[in-house]
Amino acid sequence: MKETLRQLWEKWNQLSLVKQIICGIAVGLVLALLVPQIGFISLFGTLFVGALKAVAPLLVFILVMDSLAKHQSDTPTNIQSIIALYVISMLLAGLASVFIALSFSPTLLLQGIGETNPAPSNIGEVMHSLFTSFVQNPVEAITKANYIGILFWAVIFGVMLRQASETTKTALSDIASAVGKVINFVIRFAPLGVMGLLYAAISDSGISSLMVYGKLIAVLVGTMLFTALFLNPLIVFFTIGRNPYPLVWKCLRDSGVTAFFTRSSAANIPVNMAICEELELDRSTYSVSIPLGATINMCGAAITITIMTLATVNTLNIHIDVISAILMCIMATISACGSSGVAGGSLLLIPLACSMFGISNDIAMQVVGTGFIIGVIQDSCETALNSSSDLLFTAAADIRRKNKENAASA
Repeated sequence: MKETLRQLWEKWNQLSLVKQIICGIAVGLVLALLVPQIGFISLFGTLFVGALKAVAPLLVFILVMDSLAKHQSDTPTNIQSIIALYVISMLLAGLASVFIALSFSPTLLLQGIGETNPAPSNIGEVMHSLFTSFVQNPVEAITKANYIGILFWAVIFGVMLRQASETTKTALSDIASAVGKVINFVIRFAPLGVMGLLYAAISDSGISSLMVYGKLIAVLVGTMLFTALFLNPLIVFFTIGRNPYPLVWKCLRDSGVTAFFTRSSAANIPVNMAICEELELDRSTYSVSIPLGATINMCGAAITITIMTLATVNTLNIHIDVISAILMCIMATISACGSSGVAGGSLLLIPLACSMFGISNDIAMQVVGTGFIIGVIQDSCETALNSSSDLLFTAAADIRRKNKENAASA
């Protein structure tokens, strides 16, 4: 018996996290349909969300501070064009998310929705709340999960630490690495957490709750496809001045497909590097832009943060104007730059966007839990969009530079 259990445990550990989460979804669904009254099963979801809630503020603070402290300014000139393309793509993706979410109005299944804070009635209240949140005591901001204050102080400390000794920077990197390992440890329990969350959702609301997730997935994936097949090609067209789709298809086929299955922009860096070599791009540029893109080019994350936040707003019947939604979209775009390198990184930044509309951290972390339920599809599509965009804009900027050089020499 012990030998059989040991073999099963070894086989379980050999499965990827994606397959484990799929198993968790299947078990949660079956248990919710067969035995919907077993309370302790939903406890797994509660504990998982609680662990995420505990570690997320520290994660944002440390990772942003470490990233800025290590930032180097001596990069090739052409990198500026690529960064500009990254930013434009993220902003357009975020804006598209706003209008698509407002048009289709996806919703979520949330518990305790009466616990939300009073919602701001206009853009003035949003701006007042935003600026006052900036200057909250940094320790208090972390303990109270004030993500706007956390982001503000992380930027301040990160910039100031650029002049620190290498020993200090190394220590900060070690701390960031430790925090990353902690969050990865928590993520390893995602199958149990997802099982509990799905069990609680279906046992409380019935099988019809799956339709809510189906619509949410359709809106998320549809927006990502719209970005990949329309917005990004439009940006590339204005960059290189010719039909962008041959380049777009190559990037999606050669980079996007592998990123879809690895679900890691960092793991896809060698793939993108090899494609850049095949395309005969400038090595001094792509050797910087591809790793940088894996860190800051997160249009898929901007889409996820924006749509999940607006879905929460719809669920809570909070009425917001378009300007407030666009302001949140810009904040989501900025936040998305720090969501790389961590499993579910974009999901962990949803509370930052939710806080702009007076949505409590407890509700926001339920949204994060919902994100893990749909993450098997959402995160794969998000990573495919992010990684293929790194390659696409690096190639487009290099083609533009060569066109200018050829025109000058002609």
